[in-house]
Amino acid sequence: MTTEQLLAFCAFAVITLVTPGPNNMMILASGLNYGFARTLPHLAGIAFGFALMVFLTGTGLHSIFVRFPVIHTVLKYAGAAYLLWLAWHLARSGPIDGERRERERPMGFLGAAAFQWVNPKAWVMAVGAISTYLPNASHVPDVMVLALIYGVLCAPCIGLWAGFGVAMRRVLTDARSVRLFNGFAAALLVASLYPILVE
Repeated sequence: MTTEQLLAFCAFAVITLVTPGPNNMMILASGLNYGFARTLPHLAGIAFGFALMVFLTGTGLHSIFVRFPVIHTVLKYAGAAYLLWLAWHLARSGPIDGERRERERPMGFLGAAAFQWVNPKAWVMAVGAISTYLPNASHVPDVMVLALIYGVLCAPCIGLWAGFGVAMRRVLTDARSVRLFNGFAAALLVASLYPILVE
């Protein structure tokens, strides 16, 4: 890849990572409910899981979806069902007091990494990146570079959402406002499925 292609891909990666999607909504809610430090394993799991997905997609997984499109369809709808389940639980959750916050655990590294495989937006991003920037599905080193760039940029881009959630803790000081916020985040999580399900 040329320097210009790498810079264009970096811009593409930042835009796709920062825009609202399931990962961002979950990280936002985690930042609000558990704080930044306890959200870090979730953040690291997203970065690792998504980079691995991009790498595997670029090294041949994409051709399996082309050959057996039903697999992509099943993953898309299984992911959508899981996201709706998460949105339902988020919408019903209220504020977490200090004792409950210590007892409950936010999504961890492995759960967040595994979640990428049923995240419809992640699939669209991975397939889109490979199709656009490596249309000939060329060399493994090029695929590794794309995956590494996504892995490195993922944490700070999605970390902004965790930071926003933490900042919201200062504003959302009563149970009603936290419930309203969780309902709004759940609605955004559901809304993030629309462009993916109609493609």
